[in-house]
Amino acid sequence: MKWSKEKYQEFVNYLKKISDSNYQQFQKKIINTKYEILGVRMPILRKVVKEIGQNNPQSFLEFCQNKYYEEVLIKGLVITILDNNDFYVKNYLKEIDNWAICDSFCNSLKIKDLDEYLLEINNYLNSEHEYTVRVGLVLLLNNYVEEKYLKTIFSLVEQIKKDDYYINMASSWLISECFIKYPDITWPYLKNNHLTKFVQNKTISKIRDSYRVNKEIKESLLKYRYE
Repeated sequence: MKWSKEKYQEFVNYLKKISDSNYQQFQKKIINTKYEILGVRMPILRKVVKEIGQNNPQSFLEFCQNKYYEEVLIKGLVITILDNNDFYVKNYLKEIDNWAICDSFCNSLKIKDLDEYLLEINNYLNSEHEYTVRVGLVLLLNNYVEEKYLKTIFSLVEQIKKDDYYINMASSWLISECFIKYPDITWPYLKNNHLTKFVQNKTISKIRDSYRVNKEIKESLLKYRYE
């Protein structure tokens, strides 16, 4: 299919038609975004993305607008299915303004060469844009929580200069997953690091919330919390 302004407007009208007002109100409570939320559920959005992927996705991106949350999310998910998407990814990152789009995008983005892509992640983590930094952290969480990358993860997290809530939460989530999967390596790090008080304490809290960690370890971790 050849996309045009008219076809794209038909697409937006379709999104409005399949929106759910109850879901819209729920999303408005949990997602802080400058984009208008229509309220289309994720399984439906993924089906839409799959259909776009079969109908000239690059042409779709030429006409994509940024008025609605769902438009921006669909745009990101379409980018993840392109074979050569580096240019699109870099330009898309600045459009992300909330955790939901960030994490959905990261969950769908496929990394071909993990070692090579660490250079990009390092750039993301040094960005002045809150959600570009979070993208870097969530990509580490999704792809790099393996023994060979743990020291790199610890180093990258500590180099982050921005002190934003959704960055700190992602850092805590990442380190807690490292601990849950590799406690023998991550425990010494939790004992001696340069994490902020918030990240250290939230990391321990997330570990203690996990059903994959036994009660004895959870109790032992309390001594490494900052008062």
